[in-house]
Amino acid sequence: MYIFVSVTLHIITGATAVGKTNYALEYCEALNGEIISCDASLFYRGMDIGTAKPSKEELAKVPHHCIDMNPVNQSFDITQFDILARKTVEDILSRGKSVVITGGSGFYLKSFFEPVVDTIEVSDAIRAESESLFVEQGLSGLLERLKAINPEGLGNLDTLNPRRVQRALERCLASGKSLPVLQKEFSERPKPYAPFKKHFILLERDAEALKDRIARRAKCMLESGLLDEVKGLLKNGIEENPNAANAIGYRESIAFLKGEIEESELLPLIIKNTNGLVKKQKTWFRSQLPEPNERLYLSS
Repeated sequence: MYIFVSVTLHIITGATAVGKTNYALEYCEALNGEIISCDASLFYRGMDIGTAKPSKEELAKVPHHCIDMNPVNQSFDITQFDILARKTVEDILSRGKSVVITGGSGFYLKSFFEPVVDTIEVSDAIRAESESLFVEQGLSGLLERLKAINPEGLGNLDTLNPRRVQRALERCLASGKSLPVLQKEFSERPKPYAPFKKHFILLERDAEALKDRIARRAKCMLESGLLDEVKGLLKNGIEENPNAANAIGYRESIAFLKGEIEESELLPLIIKNTNGLVKKQKTWFRSQLPEPNERLYLSS
């Protein structure tokens, strides 16, 4: 493995529609860099219009990594990303280029600052057991089982999040350890990319200006053929992959194509849900990521 003690990782983020792509391209060209995408929806082939995926011209300007990794019916998770990102950082630096990481998916961004992946191997049998429990008894069933094997408490687990509760149960069953012990061990893991400096830039805009950009982008996506794109993705099995099917723009389009909402509801719903996502992103950036080295307010 290469160790580049004095090298800086440049990390650029901001809310959806803030203008990350254009800023990152200019930033990257100035640094002779290559981009690692940190947007969970860009991992999937065919999800282009609804993700505002960089155009062919933009991709030709600067090499991009971690885009179009998987068919839309196969999930790509944080563990896979963590492994790929480390290899990609090493590859870019070995060729004398700068690394520019950009995107708005908070958990994937966090993987460059804090440990997010443990080393516990969960068997297919345990996964099937927890999934069956969730299907039959829901969140309450998962919590009851988890509390039964953790009489000392559940630590800082978000007990309102079914996915996190299910993953916590799986890891307790697989390791034979209590959740507080697992949480303590995880907190003591070394920070990722410890030899590297990190320059973290947070892009921001006036709230009303951002809402306007979101509305215009959603309208443009529909006019550019988002529904036709989603029709093709449905044929390719997007509903087999909840991570992709639930992405904003796609879940609303799927609902419309299935007759679950009216056409008049489609655009307003995409805009509403995108604004809701922005609120969650801003909360995540404040609570889960370190203080940025730079806060840049964009106006153009």
